[in-house]
Amino acid sequence: MPLEMNREVFITCAVTGSGGTQDRSPHVPRSPQQIADSAIAAAKAGAAVVHCHVRDPETGAPSRDMGMFREVTDRIRDAEVDMVLNLTAGMGGDMVFGGVENPLPLAEAGTDLVGASERVAHIAECLPEICTLDCGTMNFAEADYVMTNTPGALRAMGQMMTDLGVKPEIEAFDTGHLWFAKQLVKEGVLEPNALVQLCMGVPWGAPDDLNTFMAMVNNVPDDWTFSAFSLGRNEMAYVAAAVLAGGNVRVGLEDNLWLEKGVLAENWQLVERAGSIIENMGARVIGPQEVREKLGLVKRAPVAK
Repeated sequence: MPLEMNREVFITCAVTGSGGTQDRSPHVPRSPQQIADSAIAAAKAGAAVVHCHVRDPETGAPSRDMGMFREVTDRIRDAEVDMVLNLTAGMGGDMVFGGVENPLPLAEAGTDLVGASERVAHIAECLPEICTLDCGTMNFAEADYVMTNTPGALRAMGQMMTDLGVKPEIEAFDTGHLWFAKQLVKEGVLEPNALVQLCMGVPWGAPDDLNTFMAMVNNVPDDWTFSAFSLGRNEMAYVAAAVLAGGNVRVGLEDNLWLEKGVLAENWQLVERAGSIIENMGARVIGPQEVREKLGLVKRAPVAK
């Protein structure tokens, strides 16, 4: 397939994530106020979309606390700067096995395995414009941890998101995840004009070499919108690669802590640098309202106090 560069690019900022990065940089936001403030700063720097997890404010551990999601949502909607809100729905599918010789019972530490409705409960409460749908089960770098997303759970969660009027952002960590996402569209669980994030370089999903990346890109239907990212030192290289391949970009502290060697980044700095790369390639960074028009999103009003 010939490359067709995207000249109208939106930036997603993945503000905090759920990985164990909270003690590796003072800039990783923990509390709802810190997460919202970091998202607002990223939007001011050019991010049209902010992708948010929540964390325990004391420990930094990942959380599914409804109150914290509600606070992040309200703070972002009350902000003077506009942005598209994208909340994670990836939590609640974590399995940590007991070890290679005694896998059961599951380890209590790290295991967070709940039903489809509970995994989507904060989405129904907060009604963001976008939420994530991790479209497959995979091993991560940790020895006995598995991110669990069964076909049945994904069908149920995807249908709930569609019925709520929240656009799923398909998180594809390998080509098989795209294969199943296309099946969800075929079945009518997801709408045809799907949105997908190509997640490159996440152990042990798709490696972030360009041959694999183009295999992922070539498996995205022509009428879908895609974005892409890679981790760590390759984050900014994938800004250029994604644009050149016809997509949009994601940066942020969920994926990379560093601005340059020895210099820890803040989210707004990563967004600013991504914007410079995009513009220097001859493309234009588009804003949140243009993203809404492109993806068919409806901005939600702040909740009356």
